Amino acid sequence: MSAPDAFTAGFEVPLHRSLTEPILMGGAPRTVAIANGTLAAAVGLGLQLWIPGAVLWIVGHSLAVWGARVDPQFMQVFARHIKHKPLLDV
Repeated sequence: MSAPDAFTAGFEVPLHRSLTEPILMGGAPRTVAIANGTLAAAVGLGLQLWIPGAVLWIVGHSLAVWGARVDPQFMQVFARHIKHKPLLDV
């Protein structure tokens, strides 16, 4: 066997950074940013509550950006967490 960090000739493939990084919009995960913007637009435009809609968008986007800084894949982790059953019934 060869050393673990040695590459076999002909099997080295360049990998672009965009294949491994999450898609972010303004620093927040794309799905969260779209859902947050849609909800804020529905409140601001649909219900004509401009200030609560803007506050909802600013707070929601800020929380999403903070979550993405801590863990860029926090939404996938949260979705997986929701699917698991609790181990202990307290």
